[in-house]
Amino acid sequence: MDVKNAVRRVVALSAALGAATVVVAAPASAADDQVVTTVSEADRAAALAHWTPERMRQWVGDENLPPAEKIGREWEGPVPAGVGRLFFTAQPGVDGSCTATVVPSSSKDVAFTAGHCVNGGLDRFDNPIKIVNVVFVPGYDHGEAPHGVFAARAFAWSSTYSGPMSGSDDDAVLALDPIDGHHVADVAGTQDISFGKLPSTVDTTMLGYPVSQAAAGEALFSCERPATFEENSVNATWNTDCDLAGGSSGGPWLRDFDPVTGKGTIFSVTSRGTMNEDGVTTDLSGAAFTEPVRKLYERAGEL
Repeated sequence: MDVKNAVRRVVALSAALGAATVVVAAPASAADDQVVTTVSEADRAAALAHWTPERMRQWVGDENLPPAEKIGREWEGPVPAGVGRLFFTAQPGVDGSCTATVVPSSSKDVAFTAGHCVNGGLDRFDNPIKIVNVVFVPGYDHGEAPHGVFAARAFAWSSTYSGPMSGSDDDAVLALDPIDGHHVADVAGTQDISFGKLPSTVDTTMLGYPVSQAAAGEALFSCERPATFEENSVNATWNTDCDLAGGSSGGPWLRDFDPVTGKGTIFSVTSRGTMNEDGVTTDLSGAAFTEPVRKLYERAGEL
């Protein structure tokens, strides 16, 4: 047996590069069915000041990034509606990035991503890992922010999500401040989202900003693969052999995607992946949407 190829490990693809090991959620404030973190006005201003164009590109040229994707390809043409790069800092000071997508809401301020992108869990000493400096850049492309940089005024996950080591209900919503009175949905567009039952195999377009040697988070990448549904006593997930690296977490899994209009319907987001000893992602999974996640989304316009 080839031991190198046999050694595999399951990882959360948050791309919080160098962050301490995460274990379970550390709620900021909890309602009966969701955990909400509210960001002060001063902290929102600090987040915008922190994420300079230079800091957003800090991973470019890093030789320690995972190898380039072989299945995933750089997206050609304009970034699809609502899709963008999510930046954050996991205290005590480790910057990272994920992917998020603007979705329809009453406030026109909501983006959808993976829970582990904003839930830091606990470090190995059981201290909470606080996520700060959360901003979203729709349409991000090689350092360009065509629609502006939106600070998060709040973010939330379902109380059924137990933290970064869990693959169940690994979803979160973000409420974003408007820029000069302009809501993110109006300037960047949205992707639809659905919670209904689907066939066990779905032709899927997956999008994300992998922090790999091919992309360094600077470009949107995609996989067009069939996603298959699997359910056991612990998890219900959608699975593919897409190989997007860390940073693609939270990226949308779109069905009925039209490359002409750049629109589809989100039915999951990238949650976890299997990585071999060489740092190559061999498959991705996304949590199947549940009733608690549907309720989380429906209340997101109130954040």
